Amino acid sequence: MYAIIATGGKQYKVSEGDVIRVEKLDVEAGSVVTFDQVIAVSDGSLKVGEAVSGATVSATVMEQVRGKKIIVYKYKRKTGYHKKQGHRQLYTKIKIDKINA
Repeated sequence: MYAIIATGGKQYKVSEGDVIRVEKLDVEAGSVVTFDQVIAVSDGSLKVGEAVSGATVSATVMEQVRGKKIIVYKYKRKTGYHKKQGHRQLYTKIKIDKINA
């Protein structure tokens, strides 16, 4: 059984027991999060639309993590202009506990 959920502007295909990394959620580690924006559920046959309107996915927050550093370098030739900047995206690592369909 799997479900497709939407969070943080992205869609994830999840099954029970999966550990995934989603865009940062403002919750403490160890707490339970419920995703109610379920797009599809499959338990042998795929259900979408009105058939999954009441479906939810519950997950436990494992930790807050930061991604790899990305270097942003701006440069214009012949003018002496250059600017170096780094960025590390914040993520939340969650473990899928139950798919309630």
